[in-house]
Amino acid sequence: MSETVHNRIAVLRAERGVSRRQLADALGVHYQTVGYLERGEFRPSLHLALRIAAYFEVPVEVVFSIEPFPRIGDPSTAAGRTA
Repeated sequence: MSETVHNRIAVLRAERGVSRRQLADALGVHYQTVGYLERGEFRPSLHLALRIAAYFEVPVEVVFSIEPFPRIGDPSTAAGRTA
C-alpha cells in the first residue's frame, strides 16, 4: 500500500490567482513548504490539511487524496458528462 498523498494545491492556487507565498502567509508556514506539499515531497499533518481546505473553502477530499486525481482534459474522465 502506497503512502503517497496526492493533492490539488497548485490547481487551486492557479484557479484563484494565489501565489505560494500568499498561501504560506495565510497558513503560517514557509513558502517552500507549499512547494514541497505541491510536489508531494512533504505530507501535511491533519491540522495543516484541514487549514488548507478551509483556506480554499472546499472539503479536504477536494484537495487531498490517496488515489491520483484524474488529469484535467483527460477524455476518460469526461465520459458520462453532459454539456
